[in-house]
Amino acid sequence: MDYFLTEEQMMIRDLARQIAEEKIVPVREELDEKEEFPWEIMKVIAQSDLFGLFIPEEYGGLGKGSLELCLAVEELSRACLGVSTTYAANALGSFPLLLFGTEEQKKKYLPDIAAGKRLVAFGLTEANAGSDAAGIQTTAKLEGNAYVLNGTKQWITNGGEAEIYTIIAITDRAKGPRGASAFVVEKGTPGFTFGKKEKKMGIRASVTRELIFDNCRIPKDNIIGKEGIGFVVAMKTLDSSRTGVGSQGVGVAQGAFDEAVKFARQRVQFGHPIISFQAIQHMLADMATDIEAARSLIYSVARYVDSGAKDVSKESAMAKVFATDVGMRVTTNAVQVMGGSGYMREYPVEKMMRDAKILQIYEGTNQIQRNVIGQALIKEAAKKK
Repeated sequence: MDYFLTEEQMMIRDLARQIAEEKIVPVREELDEKEEFPWEIMKVIAQSDLFGLFIPEEYGGLGKGSLELCLAVEELSRACLGVSTTYAANALGSFPLLLFGTEEQKKKYLPDIAAGKRLVAFGLTEANAGSDAAGIQTTAKLEGNAYVLNGTKQWITNGGEAEIYTIIAITDRAKGPRGASAFVVEKGTPGFTFGKKEKKMGIRASVTRELIFDNCRIPKDNIIGKEGIGFVVAMKTLDSSRTGVGSQGVGVAQGAFDEAVKFARQRVQFGHPIISFQAIQHMLADMATDIEAARSLIYSVARYVDSGAKDVSKESAMAKVFATDVGMRVTTNAVQVMGGSGYMREYPVEKMMRDAKILQIYEGTNQIQRNVIGQALIKEAAKKK
């Protein structure tokens, strides 16, 4: 379909596709096997200015929006979700600064982020605080001109590799959800260390580690916004990032679909390519329809986000849940179309299927997304009375 992209948007898409095909595809199997962080690819992405895609021009970026970011993430995801997760998580970690940072913070951090000199990570999840963000145990206590952080963040993408971390911590537990605040913490700060590198089913090129704060003192000025808006920062950040996760679903689905079609044209059974069999055609037809529907939703919601709409929670949740379910379904069916070959590491679809599963889990499970959508529908219905 023609999504009426501008010439500049098509250039961004084509540039990301070129990086995916020339730099990622040749090494994706090795990165997966060795569980190796893709630093060389990150350097290429930095040189291409894609790290600055969503950063305003006054801070050294290109000043583009959610749609342009989705276009880049989708193309990188067609090749490898591990690599695209590293890139997308950098945007996730940057959104608190973009949305709520002071002018001083933006001037200090955003130019290096835009240039790809320093990676970013977002620290919200803990052992007892995943979907239940109110269960956060990490604390930040004001002592003079410094906040002292204590606690542990779990399963943090880019953990240990990133230089800049945006962290949600409790500053006043008595206030409940209004007692959380957001902070920026730099790698190398005394009292800030990392746990072991996690062993994962998929996205193995992406690094996941614990963040450990043990009397970690940061300047008072490192608070993002003000005390008590930590949950607002977190929720608005996730509202902004979920179209990106959805675009990962579209990308990995497209990559798996392309492999399945190529295989079905070459594989001969009973004297005919299997793509000539109605059973295979119907599977491919459903896969293609799912991908196009997911892409349409992602692009539409991304444009809605870029319009400046104040409340995009329901729409971003819809985009994330639908497109990532499509990603899982299409990669699974791609393995099925390819049969035994699809199950073998010689072909990339088994990796795509392993990788796709995380999309239904991180940045809010798809069950939680359905809760978000349901609650929004209840509010809308109440307003109509």
